Amino acid sequence: MAKTSFGKTNEGAEITKYTLKNAGGMEVDILSLGAAMRAIRVPDKDGRVRDVLLGYDTPADYQNVRGYLGMVIGRNGNRIKDARVTIDGVTYELEANNNENNLHSGSEGFHSVVWEEAEADDTHVVFKHTSPDGAQGFPGRMQVTMTYTLTDAGEVVLDYRATTDKKTVANFTNHAYFNLDGHESGSMEAQRLQIFASHYTPVVDKKAIPTGEIASVEGTPMDFREMTAIGARIGDDFEQLQFVGGYDHNYALDSTDGSLALAARAKSDVSGIRMDVYTTCPGVQLYAGNFVGGQTGKGGVAYKNRQGFCLETQYFPNSVNEKNFAQPFLSPGETYESTTKYCFFAE
Repeated sequence: MAKTSFGKTNEGAEITKYTLKNAGGMEVDILSLGAAMRAIRVPDKDGRVRDVLLGYDTPADYQNVRGYLGMVIGRNGNRIKDARVTIDGVTYELEANNNENNLHSGSEGFHSVVWEEAEADDTHVVFKHTSPDGAQGFPGRMQVTMTYTLTDAGEVVLDYRATTDKKTVANFTNHAYFNLDGHESGSMEAQRLQIFASHYTPVVDKKAIPTGEIASVEGTPMDFREMTAIGARIGDDFEQLQFVGGYDHNYALDSTDGSLALAARAKSDVSGIRMDVYTTCPGVQLYAGNFVGGQTGKGGVAYKNRQGFCLETQYFPNSVNEKNFAQPFLSPGETYESTTKYCFFAE
């Protein structure tokens, strides 16, 4: 493991870059700013190393927050309707940063924090952060740890853990954008995807708040139960796709017991790189990078729309306000724990 400087934030805080390496030639770069994954370098079927993660070269680009590239999201991932949550009869007002709704906990979410190093060695990095009572509008002083592990089997493992002194919301994710041909390679629409979910949560309109229904994917372009090119049906005349310019929907995973289970599989026929995604979470948000374009990524690459796809493991969007969804609340004396694992293969 190597530690180097990644510069400073606008406020003058030092940012550290950690590079983990495994015996198979994989490397993962992680930043203390936003506990962000900046790069995942994977050997392809011909032994060529490809960086399959979208990211930036400068701290300023990460602080500008155009799409949360590779950053940890918390206390709540995804959207909360009307930027408001009621806990035990008390209503808490949040930042309305996405129309009248709250998205990814607002401008002061975990993505904006320079996390402290708790532990680091050749296989893993542990970050810690104390979120004060009232941070982002949520109650409770929350103690959070975020662990990244790179195994020799090609697994990038994300472990989240949190405790609180007041009942609050705990729903963390990572907003990584993947392109299995390399971040600089252009559209990822030909890459194939399988999601192990028979149902998804439709949205009301372009503001992407779920209706509360858990609907079957059967007979719709939302069906990824079989390996399908991400772009094969993305332009279909289907209202859900038209609302949000493509895929930006939560899938209700078939595995519901909280164990670490296979949630999704993606594959590039060009690079031969396959990625399997495991999670303990009940849902995964497929975002096809519909609006990721118009910015400059690593190495001066001009990112375009649909240059990367996200598989954000999570509780369902607006689950704090939908009794029909699993509830992401954490009480004193409890520990929030979730694990997501991205496994890479060259075939």
